[in-house]
Amino acid sequence: MVHRHEQRSRLQSRNLIQGRDITPRTVGTLFATVTLALLVGCGSGTPTATPTTGTPTGPTVPAQPAPVAAPVVLNTDGQAVGVPTASYPYAVTVRTVRGDTPESLQQAYDARIVSFQPSDGFALLATKTTALPSDPARDPVVEKNANTINGGGMTAHISAKTKVWLTGGLQAWTTAKTKVWLTGQYMPVPENTNLWKQVNLEAAQAAATTLGAGVKVAVIDTGIDPAHPAFEGALAPKNEWHDFYDDDADPTDVGTLGQGGYGHGTSTAGIVLQVAPKATILPLRALGPDGGGDVLSIARAIDWAVARGSNIINLSLGSSDRSTAIQSAIDRAGKAGVLVVAAAGNDNRKALNYPAADAYRSFFTLSVGSVNGADVKSDFSNYGAALELTAPGEEVYGPAPGKNAQGDWNMAAWSGTSMSAPMVSGALALELSLVGAQRNTIVTAYQKARLLHTTAEIEDIAGNKPYKELLGKGRLDIRQYVYGR
Repeated sequence: MVHRHEQRSRLQSRNLIQGRDITPRTVGTLFATVTLALLVGCGSGTPTATPTTGTPTGPTVPAQPAPVAAPVVLNTDGQAVGVPTASYPYAVTVRTVRGDTPESLQQAYDARIVSFQPSDGFALLATKTTALPSDPARDPVVEKNANTINGGGMTAHISAKTKVWLTGGLQAWTTAKTKVWLTGQYMPVPENTNLWKQVNLEAAQAAATTLGAGVKVAVIDTGIDPAHPAFEGALAPKNEWHDFYDDDADPTDVGTLGQGGYGHGTSTAGIVLQVAPKATILPLRALGPDGGGDVLSIARAIDWAVARGSNIINLSLGSSDRSTAIQSAIDRAGKAGVLVVAAAGNDNRKALNYPAADAYRSFFTLSVGSVNGADVKSDFSNYGAALELTAPGEEVYGPAPGKNAQGDWNMAAWSGTSMSAPMVSGALALELSLVGAQRNTIVTAYQKARLLHTTAEIEDIAGNKPYKELLGKGRLDIRQYVYGR
């Protein structure tokens, strides 16, 4: 899954997710430029040279056949290979009809195929123009593509507080000899003890003894630092990883700590694991170092996550504009029984960023806003009638990429709805692990409904009075959710 209002970090960093951002200790904005462009072959045949009257001066040039469109290279998911979309300002979604091929669609729309899915009845294309041919059968929908999605900048902002990660892998804390909670303190990351108490995590983890095992959570973000000890034993197989920003198989978080969106994805993935330490993280990079991203990269990443068995997709990113391509991908995920969690945004406005703004329409998507330690709406968090629930989102510590000058692994605190969303993703992972982690539309729809009916009431808190009926069902209570079965 940005917005503008996210706490300023001491580093004065701003994340640019949906237009603004939060402030984590490792500042970050999330925009990622998706790359999708395919080989298009077009052109007309070369005409035959016609000799002039009189004595010909040379041999007649034979007629040349019209060149055939270069074949489109697709992977096993039907997604284009080697198609950079940075130079394509627009995305097009079309319905496919019988007889369509990737090459025929490219020629018809003078565009590059990004994804060709005839079994699902659609295709995605990247184009440089909004002037498309009239085509009622395919009903093409054109929208802005480049730099429309924001992650870190609008979803979260890093603060100047960075610390040393001393805990090793979060999965290691689940062994019989190690206590995650000791005398009321959250031992892996003691700095988060109070916020985990706020959502009753200790009791929830005691009840959900599987701790997320068997549940795969796709984190579509700036990528992660796969070498960080926080992720030891917790990542999906490497052949499932992907970077849609650079169009390769290495979703490593890239940048400089404290600048742009760098570290945003590492932090969100780490938050999921603090809640559900035995869950599996599928890292998918779709946002760049500045925290920005493109519509096509996000849509492709969602489809990729579904195809690789994800149970939950975390989107700590968003845009002020609705995207048909992204929403269609989310709808397909829902039909596959996948839950999608989206950050509300950080502009402190009475409207949510997309795709969070459409979550209330679906049984499988959740929108998440942020509250502070007193359960009062965070001053940066978006709100509105479409918001479904809130979770703590201020000064949340998590792993940060790389090591400090002393050679110790980094940890940093971020603030923003980007941090609230992965708490909800982690809570869902805890419960899905207990009920079998199957991708079943009835089961997953029930999980959303039950999660929203087990929240803590916060509407009557004095600081929330101006937001009556605008903060969703309340604040995440993981204990109530797990025990509520």
